[in-house]
Parts: sequence; structure tokens; C-alpha cells
Amino acid sequence: QLQLVESGGGLVQSGGSLRLTCVASGDISSLNVEAWYRQAPGKQRELVADITIRGYTNYSDSVKGRFTISRDNAKNLMYLQMNSLKPEDTAVYYCKGTTWNFKEVWGQGTQVTVSL
Repeated sequence: QLQLVESGGGLVQSGGSLRLTCVASGDISSLNVEAWYRQAPGKQRELVADITIRGYTNYSDSVKGRFTISRDNAKNLMYLQMNSLKPEDTAVYYCKGTTWNFKEVWGQGTQVTVSL
């Protein structure tokens, strides 16, 4: 069974940077697309960025040019490099994996807080 665990969240000042990491374990061979989502208090969970197993990426307009998604398939890792952080980036960030048969697996989330 596929499992995902995020790490790397924390408190950072506006304009700062953080790198989130998602490690996959279990049925790795089933993993196709990976993505980062976030959910701020009182808001719906939203897509931040996603990346296919071949490295094709997609970003939400709100993070384009500031965030970079990447993955290391050999190490079963996915990253989200977040630069020029803003207070509105404050949220719980979730890693999501989608398998070849379209099953979705979520991590437990990691808190990112950006102060003024």
C-alpha cells in the first residue's frame, strides 16, 4: 500500500524560503502523478502544483514563478521549493499521489506559516 509523508514546514518571515519534502513508501511502482495541495483556515483545499512521473509540471497562478516542484523517482522523493513567501501562503500543505489506476493517496500535511 502506498504511503506519503510530508516534512519541512515551519514558520518563516515574508519573503523567505522553505523546502517541503514528501517521501513515498510501500507500493512505489503504482505511483504516477504527484502533487502538492494546501488548505488555509476557512478555505477549500487547493492545488499548488503537480508533476508527472516524466517530470511534466503544472502550477497554480498564485505560486507560478515563486514555487518549484520536483521529484527524484530513484529516491521516492518529491519536493516543493517555496521562495518569496507571502502571508497568504500560510496553510497546511499536503502531498498527494495518484496511482496508475487513479487511486489517490494523501499525506498527513505539514504546516507552513508566513509572518509579516
